[in-house]
Amino acid sequence: MNSINYINNLSKDEFCNIFGNVFEKTLWITKKAYELKPFLNIESLQKSFLSIYDKCDQNQFIEIFNSHPKLVIEKIMTDHSKREQSKSNLDSCTKEELEAFTLLNSNYKKKFNFPFIIAVAGLNKKDILDKFRQRINKNFDEEFAEAKIQVRKIGELRLNQILYK
Repeated sequence: MNSINYINNLSKDEFCNIFGNVFEKTLWITKKAYELKPFLNIESLQKSFLSIYDKCDQNQFIEIFNSHPKLVIEKIMTDHSKREQSKSNLDSCTKEELEAFTLLNSNYKKKFNFPFIIAVAGLNKKDILDKFRQRINKNFDEEFAEAKIQVRKIGELRLNQILYK
């Protein structure tokens, strides 16, 4: 789908169906990106999405963070999240790993008021648990900044999957 002409000719509904979950359950970013058409090229489309995200205020970021599923324990997830977690084998945890994720998810949410977010691409369960255990010890400002980075990475990965499949 790397034809910018094709993308520029999409209706709003078509555009939203294709790009609506670049930022987890945050369709308003996609709608704003649609309003920036026509795009000069694929790179300008990508920059538009990322720029809209980067310009969010703290409340919008928190809302975006809270649209993400809890790792491993969330039962209802978007197809994107299911695929991403499955590739890191988060869908096949041992009893001990499941207990660890359950406890970490609960404690993290209580501490930061949003779920732990990590771009899981290229990571395995051990990597993710290690990062989880490290990051839960950060203060709010540090973890807020890290969550912003991780959501942006996820958005970039999803855009690339859509545009270059």
